[in-house]
Amino acid sequence: MSILEALFLGVLQGATEFLPISSSGHLLLVPDLFNMTEPDLNLISIAHVGTLLAVLIYFRQDIWAIAAAIWQGVRERQLMGTTEARLGWFILAGSIPAAAIGIPFADKFDTWVTPVAAAVALYFTALFMVLGEQWLSGRKTLSSMGWADALWIGVAQMVALMPGISRSGATITAGLWRGLDRGTAARYSFLLGIPAIAGAGLLAVVDLVQAENWTAQLPALFATFAAAAVTGYLCIHFLLSWLKRRSLYLFVGYCVFFATVYLLVTLL
Repeated sequence: MSILEALFLGVLQGATEFLPISSSGHLLLVPDLFNMTEPDLNLISIAHVGTLLAVLIYFRQDIWAIAAAIWQGVRERQLMGTTEARLGWFILAGSIPAAAIGIPFADKFDTWVTPVAAAVALYFTALFMVLGEQWLSGRKTLSSMGWADALWIGVAQMVALMPGISRSGATITAGLWRGLDRGTAARYSFLLGIPAIAGAGLLAVVDLVQAENWTAQLPALFATFAAAAVTGYLCIHFLLSWLKRRSLYLFVGYCVFFATVYLLVTLL
């Protein structure tokens, strides 16, 4: 794969990982739609690491505050004593459903799900977001979340393991259903995604170092990593800013449009 293709893959992964339009779906559909070379697994692996770096840098203050609050709560035997500590435990609990399914089966979804099925799943992503907008009430903040909220949003993240179902779209929608406003739901969605993205990044690094002749790909790997990290960071900032004032309907329209174009081109 050329440097240009590696950069494109990094931008694609960085954008679709955080915008509610499904990164796994795009990694299946874009190469098939444009008759591109199938993305190299090493490059996909390093792209995941790039998006992990983006989310860790963007939410570094939140991560530090949550970790410090959990440690303090453990020491003082008041596990739920602060909002940050509660948020940390909610994130851990909400990560369990996706981990329970993702660890044994995540690598099988890409072989079980065809590009056509992933395109159809994009319609469901769009439907979820429409429903989320209809359910929007904006009553809750992160400080007023409960265990039921964490569980439902965690189940939504598990559903998003299927290619074509956006992780951020599903979890933001679940947050809206549970009474969070758009900005708060998106922020919690990103924080909840950190363990999942970190797990995928760790598995990616293990696969990468076990691959043959991966050092020969260093220029392309660096290009993919850098593009994914920069694009991911910018897209996190864009989505959080967008949802403070606007709805999810932009991404609803994109999912419907892209899925329709793919199905028309492929099937007709």
